[in-house]
Amino acid sequence: MKNSRLQSKVLKLCQEAKMASARMALVDTSLKNKALLSMAAALGKNSKFILRENSKDIGLAIRKGLSSSMIDRLTLTKDRVAGMARSLAEIARLKDPVGEILETIQRPNGLSIKKIRVPIGTILIIYESRPNVTSDCVGLCLKSGNSVILRGGKEAIRSNRAIAGILKKQAKRSGLPAHAVSFVSDTDRAAIDELLKQIDIIDLVMPRGGESLIREVTKKSRIPVIKHFKGVCHTYVDYKADIAMARRICFNAKVQRPGVCNAMETLLVNKDIAGRFLPGMIKLLQDSGVEIRGCPKTRRIAPDVIRASESDWYAEYLDLILSVRVVKDVGEAIEHIAKYGSHHSDAIVTEDKKNADRFLREVDSACVYVNASTRFTDGGEFGKAAEIGISTDKIHARGPVGLQELTSYKYIVHGKGQTRR
Repeated sequence: MKNSRLQSKVLKLCQEAKMASARMALVDTSLKNKALLSMAAALGKNSKFILRENSKDIGLAIRKGLSSSMIDRLTLTKDRVAGMARSLAEIARLKDPVGEILETIQRPNGLSIKKIRVPIGTILIIYESRPNVTSDCVGLCLKSGNSVILRGGKEAIRSNRAIAGILKKQAKRSGLPAHAVSFVSDTDRAAIDELLKQIDIIDLVMPRGGESLIREVTKKSRIPVIKHFKGVCHTYVDYKADIAMARRICFNAKVQRPGVCNAMETLLVNKDIAGRFLPGMIKLLQDSGVEIRGCPKTRRIAPDVIRASESDWYAEYLDLILSVRVVKDVGEAIEHIAKYGSHHSDAIVTEDKKNADRFLREVDSACVYVNASTRFTDGGEFGKAAEIGISTDKIHARGPVGLQELTSYKYIVHGKGQTRR
């Protein structure tokens, strides 16, 4: 009986979202922008309520003994709520991708063919921990002419419900379809299973969270999935690196916010610079609470470092833990990244243009950097205002998923009575 009720509930929600998506595809830019700005203002006005609900989630997380990095991902502050509102306002200012002409083809037979951007349709977001994902996903999906179904994790249920409720109400008040924003409040995993069966209703699934969640969604889904797999991000310090710059970049990449997918998890250092670079770098990191796990060559330079195991090179710690390996050259660094990396974000620090160009050309990741922190892999930092996730796929979307990545395209063909021979 319970499963039957859940199935009916999920089916109804999805059908309503599907009908809303057809209407969202026709909403003009000015109305979408008006709604987004109104939603941004509503977040600010309801900041105290959002923070009150968030404090309940945090209290439960602390009682359950969740890690400090997980609690950081879960925590909202007045500034973070203000940041969510700013993101919505920034999305409103971005160019509307819907209707953009991507290509025009004039055929010898007189046919005029245009390839134009169109919304994907109904998008399901399954996510964990970070409540700001709720507002980012709503803003991006609505601006790109889609309807969105949100299913957040139980650890942030109160925060997500509060944010989604405010945004849904304001979207409807602004004239958008009533079910353009849908929120699944049932935290039972069975609800996800039911959602993933709706192949004729939902057009795209985007899971955002830990690797286990993403693999489970990918395994079960009958709907196309854009995957946001783990971020095993590397920084390679070349033998021609500016040491002061390298220390700034590595410190930022690991310490600034260790619990996010674009934080550095492995530091690779050229053998010719390791003796000069690593002692100061390791001390700086350890003084900030970072646990270092190193290869034998690293441990000869810094004997107090914990010995790294094979599994450490594959690890996405999402915490103040860092693996360090000394490598022969840029080629060995690239080989290490190819074997252990996750195709997310990787960086080289060097003043050698040849090595920089080789790293950019040969590292097969969504985002590859020269002399900058991997922490910049973010929709906002890339000028997209926000992102739904960082896709490590190669098909359709790669890297920060913003407005353009939430569209597909169709061909519009004009003729004057042509028939094919």
